[in-house]
Amino acid sequence: KIYHMGMLDIIREIDAAIDAPDIENDREILAKSEELRAMKIAAESLMIFAERHASELELLAGIEKNEHRKQELIEMAAFCRHVPANAPRTFHEALQYYWFVHLGVITELNPWDSFNPGRLDQHLYPFYKREAEAGTLTREKAEELLQSFWIKFNNHPAPPKVGVTALESNTYTDFSLINLGGVKSDGSDAVNELTFLMLDVIEEMRLLQPSSMVQVSKKNPDNFVHRALRITKTGFGQPSFFNTDAIVQQLMRQGKSVEDARNGGASGCVESGAFGTEAYILAGYFNLTKVLEVTLNNGTDAQTGELIGLQTGEAASFSTFGELMEAYRKQLQYFIDIKIKGENIIEQLYARYLPVPFLSLLIDDCISNGRDYNAGGARYNTTYIQGVGLGSLTDSFTALKYHVFEHKTLSMNDLTKALAANFAGYEKLRYELIYNTPKWGNDDDYADDNARMIFEMFYESVNGRPSPRGAAYRINMLPTTCHVYFGSKINALPEGRLAGEPLSEGISPVQGADKFGPTAVLKSAAKIDHIRTGGTLLNQKFTPSFFSGEDSIVKLGNLIRTYFRMDGHHIQFNVVSAATLKDAQKHPEKYRDLIVRVAGYSDYFNDLGEDLQNEIIRRTEHEGA
Repeated sequence: KIYHMGMLDIIREIDAAIDAPDIENDREILAKSEELRAMKIAAESLMIFAERHASELELLAGIEKNEHRKQELIEMAAFCRHVPANAPRTFHEALQYYWFVHLGVITELNPWDSFNPGRLDQHLYPFYKREAEAGTLTREKAEELLQSFWIKFNNHPAPPKVGVTALESNTYTDFSLINLGGVKSDGSDAVNELTFLMLDVIEEMRLLQPSSMVQVSKKNPDNFVHRALRITKTGFGQPSFFNTDAIVQQLMRQGKSVEDARNGGASGCVESGAFGTEAYILAGYFNLTKVLEVTLNNGTDAQTGELIGLQTGEAASFSTFGELMEAYRKQLQYFIDIKIKGENIIEQLYARYLPVPFLSLLIDDCISNGRDYNAGGARYNTTYIQGVGLGSLTDSFTALKYHVFEHKTLSMNDLTKALAANFAGYEKLRYELIYNTPKWGNDDDYADDNARMIFEMFYESVNGRPSPRGAAYRINMLPTTCHVYFGSKINALPEGRLAGEPLSEGISPVQGADKFGPTAVLKSAAKIDHIRTGGTLLNQKFTPSFFSGEDSIVKLGNLIRTYFRMDGHHIQFNVVSAATLKDAQKHPEKYRDLIVRVAGYSDYFNDLGEDLQNEIIRRTEHEGA
């Protein structure tokens, strides 16, 4: 919207909505008129904000001695007089307009995380192309402007985290995720000259924010994927790789039009959304693995001894694996009901007491509906619940099925005793559970079928349930960093994991459990239905030595393409050795610039908590694809 409409245009749209004949007969007339008035005030406020910048720039120009800098200041002042009041005319104005909007949103929400420029190469390309052809913008000048734009994202701190939130989130960035590539609204290849220029900027700037991703469609050329992988090769942890064709399917399945779906992408970590037309909100993480622990303890929290769930039976009473799975399903539904009940209360509070009239200006249909972004005003509304611990839970169910119910080499009583003892005195049993049991991530249907069952239960318990703002609940499979915190709240598990250790992250295998290389991991991961999610996160780690061969980029590009042909949603890479990370723990002063991929974002290794550092070290590293 902002690239072809100024705030004055948007105000005219608001005035038309206020004067619409049907609003007089609407039972919600007062709420609608007040919301629209608030939107108008917000739009006017941004123009005043820009005018203040223009006045200050003119003052600075008046005392500037350097003639070149003086002209720059005068030019910037002129830009601030024009945008955001009017639609941008140039590449520079378009960037400046977006930045005013970005500041408006994060100021209103103090601050908003995951608000981002979206399909930036698509939005800016018409300006770039027009000026390049007219000779008024060189590639070098465009690159300098983009570099300055990248720097601006690092001029304000990420939201502070305290208490449990700090433990759950560990380090945290703004999650401004720039999407590059993908397809146009007509379905054709969207990669252009500006796409490659932005990849150059990403590699050269090497900044944590804004984060970057490439949307990969079967329509995109290989040289685009290979260019992105040459940045991955440097160990930066960016860009991440997303399957455009899967995202379009996900969004259309949720009811979006094909054009809105093609114009969408991913934000935050991995979550899919129809950019500019949808209010899609994350309702927080859900500890899928904890539910199994509660099930095995007949509704009791093993850490506190408190009855928190349903009493579905003592573990030893389950005579078949099916009975255990049914008990888990009941517990899962019980806790999902609690989760959604709480989220519904939060949604109503936000809709009534925490409106966001400025953000509502930017999202289609909020003005025509006279309704706030937080109150269901957008064209599409979605609430995502993020499931955590798929790999840990899959391996635990697999161990129970394999050893207790099918091969009967272990009784449920002995297993529960071993879990209560954190495997002290049961070392041989733990060895069997870890090394002689099928595991998720090895293209072994014995384990992978359990992942599918877990996925289906989670999906059925959440999908399509309505929220007060008119949204539909959907599922994601991503942890950010809360798999570390969630693990601290779970005692020993049947997979052989010790009490307090991190859970598996995203849809990745348990750290170190994948034994047959990256292709086996992808074949396992593709067995769940990514199209029925709003995003899944898959991490892989390669050693720098993998990239010593000339064909490594082509191999990894083929790996990504293959996974995406199987409808995988996302994949990202750490290119670093475990030895380097261990040395960085011992000598942090030598690795102050070491950046690693954490979850849906990158961060400095030294800034991570020790538990999270150890979890990243334990992720399987590959030397071949």
